[in-house]
Amino acid sequence: MTKSAISNPRPAILSVLVVMLALAAYFSGLSMPFLGPDEPRYAQVAREMLERGDWFTPTLGGHTWFEKPVLLYWLEIVFFKLFGVNEFAARIGPTLCGLGTVVSLWFLGRAESSERRTAITFALIGASTLSIIGFSHGASFDIVVTFPITAALTGYFIFDRAESKPTVPLALFYFFVGLALLAKGLIGIVIPFGVIGLYHLLSRRLPSRKFLISLSWGLILTAAVAATWYLPVYLRHGWPFIDEFFVQHHFQRFTSNKYQHPQPFYFYLWVLPLMTLPWLPFFFGGLWSLLQTALGRRTTDASSPLLLFLLSWLVVPLAFFSFSGSKLPGYILPAVPAAIALAGCFISDRSSAKKGWRLATIAIACAAFVFVIFLAQVAAPRYADGDSVKGLIEAAAARGYASDRVFGLQTVSHSAEFYAAGRLLRAPDGSQKELETPADLRSEMQRTGLDRVLVLVPLQRLDQLTSSGEVRVDLIRDNGEIAIVAVTAGDH
Repeated sequence: MTKSAISNPRPAILSVLVVMLALAAYFSGLSMPFLGPDEPRYAQVAREMLERGDWFTPTLGGHTWFEKPVLLYWLEIVFFKLFGVNEFAARIGPTLCGLGTVVSLWFLGRAESSERRTAITFALIGASTLSIIGFSHGASFDIVVTFPITAALTGYFIFDRAESKPTVPLALFYFFVGLALLAKGLIGIVIPFGVIGLYHLLSRRLPSRKFLISLSWGLILTAAVAATWYLPVYLRHGWPFIDEFFVQHHFQRFTSNKYQHPQPFYFYLWVLPLMTLPWLPFFFGGLWSLLQTALGRRTTDASSPLLLFLLSWLVVPLAFFSFSGSKLPGYILPAVPAAIALAGCFISDRSSAKKGWRLATIAIACAAFVFVIFLAQVAAPRYADGDSVKGLIEAAAARGYASDRVFGLQTVSHSAEFYAAGRLLRAPDGSQKELETPADLRSEMQRTGLDRVLVLVPLQRLDQLTSSGEVRVDLIRDNGEIAIVAVTAGDH
């Protein structure tokens, strides 16, 4: 510790408090019920893999599930073993990936600037960006792929900017590209190499000779990492895996609207800036500085290679996903670290001269952390209770229906995949079977030989069930959207 730090401990104390607040924001609310359709399905896939002791074949309801690769499931399996099968264990892996993205941004700041303050600014802004924190709270793939892509590109930039061209950052680049392939498929290699290609094009120089030579061994390293899953799952399932994973969930998802996520071409032009909140004004400031540099109205300084790299990092995912026929906000998350770093460059240029900028940055970051903690502890759990069927299934179990089959009447609850696992009615293709009328419900009970089942039904359709005379109904609970009822076969 330096003499100045000893004589003035306040900066060190402030740093510790900010770090503690950040960690509180990232780890708050991880035990709330799963939200949306994806979290419970992905957690259930991992649980089924764990129960079978199978690390290679994802299944949902016993049917193969090749929608996504395996890295998230592996993280969930590891933490299920450590903490039990629950929401916290399913989410802790993505949370660590979010923190890994922040650490990568710190190294990116150190790679270009000799001032430690730049690295701290990058990390602080990254840690307090609401989209990074938000996706770090979800048991989904977007932050899990964002981390290795960020780490890979950081490794390459460190290698490219170092005069000695060290091998370790280059090897880490190839390793993390392999990890990104395990995280979300082909974009794990398309985005990093696309960014590097555009960066050198904008820089008007070829990649270094050492990098070009490294392709001979680096791509083997990438393939070796990715092959830990792709090879065994292909050997086990062959063409059905290729068709579902690559043909349907890569090429058809990109070229068509098969999965019902249509958005206009310009969708990400407004989504990406919004994902930089609360740093949106500084992101636009960084873009303006970049434009001035490109037009020659601003003197090119030592940060210009980083600005070109960040511009490439923004453009490649933005262009790639804008051409996709299927668009969701999370797809563009791998571009957010570049936007954050661009905002960090804008702030660093000014905070080095004025202390007020540094204090304002800390204040904004802390306000974001407090906001997230409030949401995670107060607002989000209330929303999750209404979005999830967890409370409904628990209420039914408390009434003695812990093992009864669960049917859906005019609804399909993806949340039930996890909370009513092994008890759902399924169609031959493995999807949940949705019953249309009380008569269909009675017929299904007769077909399956069940005298009593639990039924999830939208509240607006509850009267149709209770007044039908087809079955006897005992209302257990509702969550404001869906009711769970115990249904016993009745006389016509």
